[in-house]
Amino acid sequence: MHPIFNIYFAFVVIAALLDIVANMYLSKSKGFEIKKYGFTAIFLVLGAFTLLAQAVKGIDLAVAYATWGAIGILGTALGGYFLLGQKLKPIGWAGIFTVIAAVVVLKSA
Repeated sequence: MHPIFNIYFAFVVIAALLDIVANMYLSKSKGFEIKKYGFTAIFLVLGAFTLLAQAVKGIDLAVAYATWGAIGILGTALGGYFLLGQKLKPIGWAGIFTVIAAVVVLKSA
């Protein structure tokens, strides 16, 4: 059994953080009207996928991708709320936490 925290897990977490920042830049690009934000988002996503590719060398793809997605979903929702003034209804937050719970179950399976 692999420890929960290892270098591969760190790759997943950093990849997810890059993805969250990319999503913030993508929103600020206003549909690529502001090109510097749009291209920054693309660059960050490339970095995120590069790290995810390293992560799957030591973590099953399903676990790595689901973990990356859950962190990205929560981080993007929080970033949208705190940085962009976007709001979710309570059912939206419930959905996000359901995804996180599913990843925890997947990781422990």
